[in-house]
Amino acid sequence: MKLSGSYQINLEKQKVWESLNDPEILKEAIPGCQEFIKNSETEFTATATNQIGPFNASFTGDIELKDLNPPNSYRIVGSGNSPVGFANGEAKVTLENFEGGTKLNYVVEANVGGKIAQVGSRLIDMTAKKIADIFFEKFSKLISTKIKTDEIKEPIEDKIPREKKLSKRLLIIVSAVIILGIIAYSLN
Repeated sequence: MKLSGSYQINLEKQKVWESLNDPEILKEAIPGCQEFIKNSETEFTATATNQIGPFNASFTGDIELKDLNPPNSYRIVGSGNSPVGFANGEAKVTLENFEGGTKLNYVVEANVGGKIAQVGSRLIDMTAKKIADIFFEKFSKLISTKIKTDEIKEPIEDKIPREKKLSKRLLIIVSAVIILGIIAYSLN
């Protein structure tokens, strides 16, 4: 399956990128997200639960961040398993300046199998779109609120150890992989 889309966020690109690196925002924005676990500098495990058709799927996904190009783009590669199915795939996420804000573009390619794949492509497509819309709506509201209340601080790049910078990027990828897993489960 292949899914693509874009979302307009009324903040500058750097602020959107910083927010994509904020684990608290991501955990709140990803529907059903329960935890992020760091396995290495570029690999994470995430757990989320979502309703997909008749299934209430709790799945664990392994995520790896690749091709990091802050604040412009990255690629997320991952796989997820659930008692009702599995998914694997990758997503390319890009940020671009657009009409006084930022346009976030994504392209997801995923494979889905197991019981979840029997739900039907139409229902899965609708569920995937709904989950993506929920994520972007919550993400946009959360970062707008945090920016207004100054909860997101300007990073001091030379004072942040390289290890911590990479960890933040990995959390972004983990959330993208979770979203990809949800979309993949939903599409097949």
